[in-house]
Amino acid sequence: MQADEEIERWAARRAGERARIARWDLDVAVFLFVILILVIILLFQGFGIEIVAPVALFGLVVVWLVGWRRGRQLYSSFYHEEIARLMRELSEKEEREKKAKKTERKTIEETIEETVQKALRERWR
Repeated sequence: MQADEEIERWAARRAGERARIARWDLDVAVFLFVILILVIILLFQGFGIEIVAPVALFGLVVVWLVGWRRGRQLYSSFYHEEIARLMRELSEKEEREKKAKKTERKTIEETIEETVQKALRERWR
């Protein structure tokens, strides 16, 4: 069904956006700040670039891995939330359309009934 595919594409895109935004949280920022401070301290203490560069590289790799892992976890969670929300919105929209059609049909029936009653009253006069 095309509507289901469209809902899944929309949910996947929206979940991806939310996961990309949320994976860089405060914990990652603090860890990056700690790595920066560590690199600065090592440089001021006179350690060579042979020691400082691997420490900085290790910190960046850890940050990337943590962000990637967190992004995958959040994507899965957000994807299920988006699917549920979109399916709920779709069912609510269908309910509103059914209700509108029912009201429209009822209005048409009332209009026809009123027209028939008016014609009968005129005929009886």
